[in-house]
This record gives sequence, structure tokens and C-alpha cells, in this order.
Amino acid sequence: MYQQKKYIQFLIKSTNQHGVHSPFIFDVITKCFYNKTNYTDYQELKAYRNALLKNKETILITDLGSGSKKTNKTERCISELARTAGTPLKRAQLGYRLTQYFKPEHILELGTSLGIATQAMHLGHPKTQITTIEGCSNVSKFTQAALTNYNNIQFLTGDFSKHLKNVNQQSWDCIFFDGNHTKQATLNYFETLLPAAHNDTIFIFDDIYWSKGMTEAWEIIKQHPQVTATIDTFLWGFVFFRKEQGKEHFTIRV
Repeated sequence: MYQQKKYIQFLIKSTNQHGVHSPFIFDVITKCFYNKTNYTDYQELKAYRNALLKNKETILITDLGSGSKKTNKTERCISELARTAGTPLKRAQLGYRLTQYFKPEHILELGTSLGIATQAMHLGHPKTQITTIEGCSNVSKFTQAALTNYNNIQFLTGDFSKHLKNVNQQSWDCIFFDGNHTKQATLNYFETLLPAAHNDTIFIFDDIYWSKGMTEAWEIIKQHPQVTATIDTFLWGFVFFRKEQGKEHFTIRV
């Protein structure tokens, strides 16, 4: 009910590129978000997701985050995980367009899951070095095997906090937060990784309306003094740090 209520509010508030006066944000919306090109790589994204949806293998889950809203079972079927926790195809295609448009050199992903988003970001710009962290060792093992033919992807396994002390020692062009969907954890990850951001870094937060706590975290992040612009697409929240950009928040239908 919370998400439904928020989605109605989002639809009322949201707009498209019209009325967006920032040239940078306008280009992101029109050339990336609204790019209607039917890329041949989309077939590879669809094939991987369909293979997961047909996979009846079961694995034991150790959930270090907020868990699933659908079930509390510890043994899960791959097809069920893909359906309930995997990145939807439309969002995977957006992830593909994002890396193709921005061409980041280094991406950090918190929450590998079954690697749908990981694969999409890789295909969008194969030269990108992706470091992805998954809390559950069995899920990580499965995904590493599934994506074994893809280069430039480093897999890390275990509690995010164990790895963040190391990964925040370098600069990241894009950080995708898709792991622990709780308010405090999200804010902790944000604060921890802020030193790793530069002027052109993009932070992407998944499921900003997952819960009241996640929405509260999103609102706090928007007001941070280092944040200059944000885009709320309901499912994903985008954060920019460009000093040449005036502080402004956009709510955009994608």
C-alpha cells in the first residue's frame, strides 16, 4: 500500500524533459532515458533473464540485507529469485543505456544478486571495470559461474561493510546501491562512499520507495551539501555531484 500511494503521488508530480532547463539533465533524459533504439544487445539481456526464469535449481540464501517482501524461505529457486529480486528487463535496458551514454571507467555495484544489472552495465560499455559485491556466498558463486564469459568484472563476496573500507580508497565513476534496503544501511553506505566520488560521479539508488525508511534515506541524501542534482524515476534515484550544476531535484517518468 505504501508503494502504491507513493506511485500515485509520483505520477502527479513527475514530468518529462519539458520544463527541464539544465542542459546536462535535459541531455541525460532525452539522449539516455528516452533513447528508443532497439539495441541488438537487448536480446542478450532478455536471453539471460529468461534463462534465469526457467532455472529450477535451488540455492541456500544467507540474506544480510532487508530480506524479501515475498518470502522468508532460506532455500530459494533461481527462477523465483529472478522473478522477485532480479532487475526487471526495462530497468536492465536502462542500465545498459546509462553505461553506453556515460562510458564510466569504474563502476561499483552493491548487491550483485543474479547479475542481471551487472550484465547490462557491462554490455553497455564492455571496457568498464565493474566491481560487484554480493552478501550471500551461494548467490555470488552461482552468478560468477553464469557470467564467467564476461571480462572486466570483479566479484567480491560478504558483508558490504567488510569491503567498503577498501573500495572507498579509489575513485568511482558510478556506484549502484542495490543491496541492503534499509534506511540506516543506505545512509551509512552513502556517507562511507562519498570520499570516492568526484565531480562526474553518479550514485544510483535502487527501490527508493521500497519502504518509508528508504524514502526517508533518499530525502536525506537529496539535501546533502555535496549533492547538486537528483533525478527521481520512482524505481531508481540518481545523484549527481557536478559543481557547475545548480542544486535542483527532478522527478521524471521513464
